[in-house]
Order: sequence, then C-alpha cells, then structure tokens
Amino acid sequence: MQLWLDAYLEYLASVQRASPHTVKGYTEDLLQFVRFAEGQGRGDWSVITVLDVRRFLAELMTGGMARTSVARKLSALRGFFTFLTARRLREDNPMVGLRAPRLPERLPHYLEEDEMRELLRAPNAATPLGVRNRAVLEVLYASGMRVSELAALNVIDVQRADATAGMLALRVVGKGRRERVVLLGEVAVDALAAYLEQGRPALLANAEGPDSGAMFLNRSGTRLTTRSVGRMLHKYVMLTCARHGISPHALRHTFATHLLNHGADLRSVQQLLGHVSLATTEIYTHVSAQRLRDVYARAHPRA
Repeated sequence: MQLWLDAYLEYLASVQRASPHTVKGYTEDLLQFVRFAEGQGRGDWSVITVLDVRRFLAELMTGGMARTSVARKLSALRGFFTFLTARRLREDNPMVGLRAPRLPERLPHYLEEDEMRELLRAPNAATPLGVRNRAVLEVLYASGMRVSELAALNVIDVQRADATAGMLALRVVGKGRRERVVLLGEVAVDALAAYLEQGRPALLANAEGPDSGAMFLNRSGTRLTTRSVGRMLHKYVMLTCARHGISPHALRHTFATHLLNHGADLRSVQQLLGHVSLATTEIYTHVSAQRLRDVYARAHPRA
C-alpha cells in the first residue's frame, strides 16, 4: 500500500504542483485510511471496495469528526483512486458515485468598510514595524492576494511591476503555482513605497545574514511568515473593532465583498482572486445579497 501511496504523493507535488500544505494534509488523510484498512484485514489497495470507504467514513462521523474534515478525507481518497485507475493500477474506481457529506453553508467573515478604514489607520507609522504593518494591510486589502502570496513576494517583483496612473500591477504565484496579475491602488502603492524607503532598510539592518530579497521582513531582518501576519492582524483587529474570526484570509473576503458591493462583476472578481472556477467566487454573491437585504430593511419605510 505504501508504494502506491508514495507514488501518488510524488505525483501531487511534482505534476499537480500542490502546495506542501496540501501534500501534508493528503498524506495524513490517506495514512489514516491505510491504518483503518489494515485493521480490517484489507492491506492491499487492489481489494478496497466502496464498502470499505463507506465503513471508514461512518467510523469518522460516529466518532464526532466534523463534516468538513470528513469531506476533505473523501477528497484525498477520490484523488488517489483516480490516480490509480488512470495508471491502470486498478480497473475500477470505488469512489465513483460516492458523495461527500452535505456541508453547512457558511458565509465568509469580512470587515465592513468603516471597520476596514479603522484597521488601516491602526499601525504606528513612526516606527519601522508600523510602516511595514501598514504596507502589509494596505497590500492585502488592495489586491485580495492570499497571505502566502504576500509572504512570498520579493523586492524584485515590484521592480518588475507595471505602473500606470498611480496603480501597480504585480504578478504573484498562487495555488497550483499559477501566476496571475493583482492590482494595487494609489494608497497601497504609497504605503509600499514608504515601507521600501523607510521600514525595510531599518529592518534589514538587523539581519545577521545577506539580504534574502524578501519584500516583507520581520524584526530580525528575515522573511515575514504567514503566522506572523496573522498575529499582527489579530492585534490590530482587537484594538479597532474587536471582531473574532478575522484572519488574513478574511481581508481577501473583504476585498471581494467590497468590490461586489460597489458594482464589480463576478467574472472580474474571479480573475483578481485567481479562482479557477466561477462557482468558487459565487459565495460572495450571498454576502452581497445579505447586505442588500440589510440595506433594504434599514432604508425602506415599509420593510
């Protein structure tokens, strides 16, 4: 079982170009199924049937596992058995027709426009870290990029960017190592320029090694991590609006929601976010529709 599993994980990383986080998650999910199958005396991938998979899922759900986690494990198994059948390592795919558990519809967390304005004003621009933090928040909100994409930015990415009419077009590498263009408006461009002129040189002076070329640095002069961005954001959110559930990804949700609230079309938002499928972007139409209902309830005299 391990031989085929290793081959699939290598395929995920090298051919599908899945992120290390995705490969790690799939590895854990598939190994959990291997342990279950071996405990049932089914220690060979060729003998696994749909009933084995159903028993595995039933055990997870009766054990109290969240439906989202069960659905993720089912996705890992589906991808693996598709890999096996495509390479004729199995004649049939036991995952065909097997549906994931119905998931509750959850709208994404996002900030209102006045909350976002307060958040952007929160960092102290009189310190190198404050200048950096303001630039980080402005860039995340202006571009809608993922925090992993922001952390991976290098100074050379801005040097190669196209600037027109106060806007900056950056190329970033997203999920599946797919490149896309994100835009920065004038305010974000100014914040980034201030960081490059004032904040980054001061932080780089603390570095023990050579300049890595990373755009955003921590206090030690090395590349800022996604976890550090999350901690920084949490601090400012608690200082300004004290909202829970606001992660760096929530700024991406905020970006998309505000664009739609101001009339942007869904296809444009899809491209700016880098979603492969328009269906992924459509969740924001529910957010926007909820806002329309709220506005109607407050404004119409007979609502």
